[in-house]
Amino acid sequence: MKYIEEYKKWCENEEFDEKTRKELLEIKDNEKEIEDRFYKELEFGTAGLRGIMGAGTNRMNKYTVGKATQGLANFIIEKGTQSKGVAISYDSRNMSKDFGLQTALILNANGIKTYLFENLRPVPELSFAIRNLGCTAGVMITASHNPAKYNGYKVYWDDGAQIISPIDKQIIEKVREIDNYSNIKTISEDKAKQLGLFNIIGTQMDDEYIKVLKNLILNPKIIKEIGKDLKIVYTPFHGTGNTIAKRLLNEIGFKNVFVVPEQSEPNGDFPTVEYPNPEDKKAFKLALDLAKEKDADLVLATDPDADRLGIYSKDDKTGEYMEYTGNMSGLLIADYRISQMKEKGILPENGMIVTTIVSSELAKAIAKNYNLECIEVLTGFKFIGAVMKEAEIKRNKTYLFGFEESYGCLIGDYARDKDGIAAIMSLCEAASYYKSKGKTLWDAMQDIYEKYGYYKETQVSITMEGADGAKKIKNMMDKMRNTSIKNIGNFKVLAFKDIENNIIKDMKTEKIIETGLPRSNVLYYELEDDNWCCIRPSGTEPKIKLYFGVKGNSEEDANNKIEALKEAMTSIIK
Repeated sequence: MKYIEEYKKWCENEEFDEKTRKELLEIKDNEKEIEDRFYKELEFGTAGLRGIMGAGTNRMNKYTVGKATQGLANFIIEKGTQSKGVAISYDSRNMSKDFGLQTALILNANGIKTYLFENLRPVPELSFAIRNLGCTAGVMITASHNPAKYNGYKVYWDDGAQIISPIDKQIIEKVREIDNYSNIKTISEDKAKQLGLFNIIGTQMDDEYIKVLKNLILNPKIIKEIGKDLKIVYTPFHGTGNTIAKRLLNEIGFKNVFVVPEQSEPNGDFPTVEYPNPEDKKAFKLALDLAKEKDADLVLATDPDADRLGIYSKDDKTGEYMEYTGNMSGLLIADYRISQMKEKGILPENGMIVTTIVSSELAKAIAKNYNLECIEVLTGFKFIGAVMKEAEIKRNKTYLFGFEESYGCLIGDYARDKDGIAAIMSLCEAASYYKSKGKTLWDAMQDIYEKYGYYKETQVSITMEGADGAKKIKNMMDKMRNTSIKNIGNFKVLAFKDIENNIIKDMKTEKIIETGLPRSNVLYYELEDDNWCCIRPSGTEPKIKLYFGVKGNSEEDANNKIEALKEAMTSIIK
């Protein structure tokens, strides 16, 4: 078996250090663990490399990071853009700083200039820095919202967006060509500095990034008037967010910002949360406790690399803190900003909202109301970035807002990845504006539903770890792909989209057309009455994910529909 051969190579070959070989020899009698560590190599998914830390080809370690970086270096050299440099940042995870330095020095050893942040910084600031410095690429060491045992390696290109086809495939090919870890070049930090290849990014980049965000504020006077009275609780979940967030809020006029003390400092073990994810209600316990103590208006949380934002806001009518999904918070920001642009006469006629196929249909309703184009792309903010790049080149559309249901959005074109810091700023601005009108953010959300309809979305994730889990996920997708489903419970299927095979099948006429999207392992069911559901394997975790969306006549109607659809689809896939 190939994975056994690879395991033996790692145990016996002296190109692997003693610590690595010792770790692997300790599992010599655990064939299942050996298989999981070696049955494949880590591959670029929807957000780059991501895996459990440890020894093995299917793990994040200095060898897999080194191989990925050497492959990236070979690609950059082939392109002849090494003098433009590569920007590198990292989050608070264990080994992130080490992997960041390693990445810089391998690139330097290949004659490629690097710009390494002096300390941990958020993903959106890295995306901004790539564009600001005119770099050829960027690398972010992070596993985003995954549990503490994970780390990852996101690669960005010169537009500041994560790599997409064909560049991702070309880089992967370069990585695969490296058949010997001894081919990974290295250099000392001192030597790299002497050659002018190793450069540090200091706080000046923070200043420039914050300046750009401040220029996106639509109602600065209202913030000055109301912001000082708004009470905000914020937690970075032991990650990068607090390097920027509190400073930004204070500078623009929010003086009552309370950072959860137990979660304010970076810590790769994430000791106060099971899962540092703004989607996880349990992760908000300390923040909600502090909010009740301070009688806060808003509760905000970013994941470790600060590209995602979770939110609760206080409902004055009940005194309860109400949870927002990623769709809700994203579209609340969108409706606020677009309505204010229209009111101020600065809404462009060729404006566009960009979203993903698994995000809320409410985006289309908002776009239609303001005569804007709504463009749908595959899951992953890199595809939103690709639309932004095309518009930038052709100059035929104006980007206004992009979001995905997984708690990420971007309010301007200064970067090409979702920005939890900018989302914090925008939501606090919106809260000030609505407070000046005698409303809470929760009131504003209800107003949106009253205006457009009661859209509701949810998802189910089924975890299947290891090689066996990967096989089960594949079998589940194959089964659904090859089964003709005309009804999901009481919901009639109007069209079936198989993105991998590039088909949309009309279930009534059986007519087939192309999707117009890049191929991806996604199955989408368009249902009657603006309802839908979708299935895909996660690109970052060992999970199969089911997404559901409905439109109801009332909140109760929407809740009933979403539960019925979720139950019906879950029973089919299992």
